[in-house]
Amino acid sequence: MSNMMMSGAINNALKLEMERDPNVFLLGIDVGFYGGVMGVTAGLQKQFGKKRVRDTPISESAIIGAAVGSAAMGLRPVAELMFMDFIGVMLDQLMNQAAKMRYMFGGKASIPMVMRTCYGAGIGAAAQHSQSLEALLMHIPGIKVVMPSTPCDAKGLMISAIRDNNPVVFMEHKVLYFTDGEVPDESYTIPLGVADVKREGTDVTIVATGQTVSFSLSAADKLAADGISVEVVDPRTISPLDEATILESVKKTNRLIIVHEAVQFGGPGAEIAAMVSEKAFDHLDAPITRIAAPFCPIPFSPKLERAFLPNENRIMDAVKKLMAR
Repeated sequence: MSNMMMSGAINNALKLEMERDPNVFLLGIDVGFYGGVMGVTAGLQKQFGKKRVRDTPISESAIIGAAVGSAAMGLRPVAELMFMDFIGVMLDQLMNQAAKMRYMFGGKASIPMVMRTCYGAGIGAAAQHSQSLEALLMHIPGIKVVMPSTPCDAKGLMISAIRDNNPVVFMEHKVLYFTDGEVPDESYTIPLGVADVKREGTDVTIVATGQTVSFSLSAADKLAADGISVEVVDPRTISPLDEATILESVKKTNRLIIVHEAVQFGGPGAEIAAMVSEKAFDHLDAPITRIAAPFCPIPFSPKLERAFLPNENRIMDAVKKLMAR
């Protein structure tokens, strides 16, 4: 085991997979010489060369188009979309090509590609560089969407994503790049579509994604002092979604709070809430609560940005209110 930041854990996963499989290669803006915008690909071009770690022009449609084409021909590209906010520039390649080729060719085509991208607010990057757009992606059949919350999960999920024969969008929260944790040194996989119960509890279930997992765990620690037992479930992948683990938790606690950084209206929490209402309504002792961002662009002002984001205090207040019903 080594202590790694999430950026280092992802770097290690890429390195191990490139050593294992010569068909794996990286491409994107500044992924080579500069080691990526957040340093995630640092040192890989020096080790594997410019052919397998390719710097590209500033053209998101060209980057993802090249990834789709090379994946269709048998390679395993890992393409970096520098900021998730730019996804609209290459959405046709991802949504209409990568996501549909296996279906349209009757299962004869595979698109084993990964699109890495950073998302989320908290560093003052303003409205065009801070969004969480996972709801857009989880609405597209044929794409798997991964959202790790810890360095250990990030490494295992990245290795699984590279080995998957379907297109995977791997979402990396900007703030989480600089969080650390214990990570096994060897290669390992974490199956896509399997949630993790980060903390067991009996009174309330919190389903949280990305950075909000740490907020939820911190809130759960403080609520325990008041005698409230909170279970925290991290889906880790939101498409496919591990419905069974979420439902099992809700049937145990009889209360559900969903926390995510994406705006609340039409967000991933709406799908989770609907699923639980349809499949476990009789087990609920109180209405489902969602904690998410308001339906507005992300402010640049640090004070307004903090008010925009879910936080520990909002989670604690929601749990207490739910327990009082």
